[in-house]
Amino acid sequence: MSDAQQPRRETGRFSILRSLWSRTRTEAKDDTEAGRSIVMPAQGMAPPLQQVLRRLVMALGVLAVTTLLVWLDRDGYRDNAHQQVDFLGAAYYATVTLSTTGYGDITPVSDSARLINILVITPLRVLFLIILVGTTLEVLTARTRHQVRIHRWRSRMRDHVVVIGYGTKGRHAIETLIVQGISKEKIVIVDPQKSVVDAASSDGFVGVHGDATRSDTLTRAELQRAARVVVATQRDDTAALVTLTARQLNKHASIVVAVREDENVPLLKQSGADLVITSSSAAGRLLGMSMASPNVGTILEDLLTYGNGLDLDERPVTRSEAGRSPRELEDLVVAVVRGHRVLNYTDPQAATLELTDRVITIRQAVPSS
Repeated sequence: MSDAQQPRRETGRFSILRSLWSRTRTEAKDDTEAGRSIVMPAQGMAPPLQQVLRRLVMALGVLAVTTLLVWLDRDGYRDNAHQQVDFLGAAYYATVTLSTTGYGDITPVSDSARLINILVITPLRVLFLIILVGTTLEVLTARTRHQVRIHRWRSRMRDHVVVIGYGTKGRHAIETLIVQGISKEKIVIVDPQKSVVDAASSDGFVGVHGDATRSDTLTRAELQRAARVVVATQRDDTAALVTLTARQLNKHASIVVAVREDENVPLLKQSGADLVITSSSAAGRLLGMSMASPNVGTILEDLLTYGNGLDLDERPVTRSEAGRSPRELEDLVVAVVRGHRVLNYTDPQAATLELTDRVITIRQAVPSS
């Protein structure tokens, strides 16, 4: 699907209000499908007893306001059992009126009393009934709130990270992203297993349940507006299809893919991956280096664990560093990124840093707060 063919989604509060007032058939179908597949992080809710007590207090408040209005205008009411409406009579009238019982023994007779009944007491009666049937309304409004929440999230989400696969690789990738400063609100999980999506939601992430090889599933994750995509599926063939679909939806996002076999790396790069990590060969190399030198394996494991010990970091060259040699910097520079090339710090072309360069350094890890 090209950028011109992708449906445009309005942003902002106006879009949410408009969706509550009117929706096209396509928008209604899209919101329904999104409501079934997108799982939002759970929001805090008051315990059931507190909710009941809160509704009871609200109902009593409406009853008290109605009683006060009737008692203040008691001369405008006629009581068939007493000569004058007292406070007890006002409370009695408010009770039977709000509950729509209406025995008729106390009636408004003056113009002011009837006007107050029309403009004030009748809306209070409606509010009282809404509170009484609040349990049923809660179920109905919960669905509406869920749709509004999803619509708001989809309209605001952009430049985020989409992680496809919430297994071991996906979880560790997310942990590293969080340590690097990416908030949970900017990470979206896509997984074909509902239980896994629910687990991601419990961990505070937005989850999308569906087949990531299908463009409609990735569209619900707003991948077309994402800045980065991490493909951490269980199978290499699935990773290739997901990468191809993701690249068709988003021409500019950085796509990093994990595969098991080296022979599949060219296929993934042809499918649109910017970087392909071979998990089996990487683990094998780490094992071999650890056998040859356990200390080297320890350092490599330390560098792979972001936020602990030593960290590999990429940053731009500052003005004070431009024109200097990488060896003269305070940080330990291991490579220089110039344009689309990565130059080893011993490369003669990297002998003098340029202001547009980026350097990859080894530095002391900064503990996360």
